[in-house]
Amino acid sequence: MAITLLNPSGLPEIDAYRQVSIGTGSKLVFVAGQVAWDADGITVGEGDLAMQVERCYLNIATALAAAGASFDDVAKLTVYVVDWTPDKMPLFVEGAARAFAELGLTPVPPGTLLGVAALDVPEHLVEMEAVAVID
Repeated sequence: MAITLLNPSGLPEIDAYRQVSIGTGSKLVFVAGQVAWDADGITVGEGDLAMQVERCYLNIATALAAAGASFDDVAKLTVYVVDWTPDKMPLFVEGAARAFAELGLTPVPPGTLLGVAALDVPEHLVEMEAVAVID
């Protein structure tokens, strides 16, 4: 594996992700922002944040696999959520937990969650992009 995840002493331990990722591979994989589209471009879970979060993780996994990578290789994940407020966190965690269970994920890499005014179409509530390092 080209990625090592850690929580350094002096920074808080966050259950949902690790604070640092160290990439030692030689190939970078950049996954474009993934939204809650199925293979036909139809929005999954319209109006349902948890379902859209789950679908975004699954779409990231599909894109990574096409590049010969997996979530084990992800160095950084960036998440954009429309009209984010902290009270939406339980829905976000619910969707992530379902995706993690389906994909067999344990702690995910460092990430950033940003609130945005809008995404590409009004039906999309969340978008995720990833950077991975593979050998």
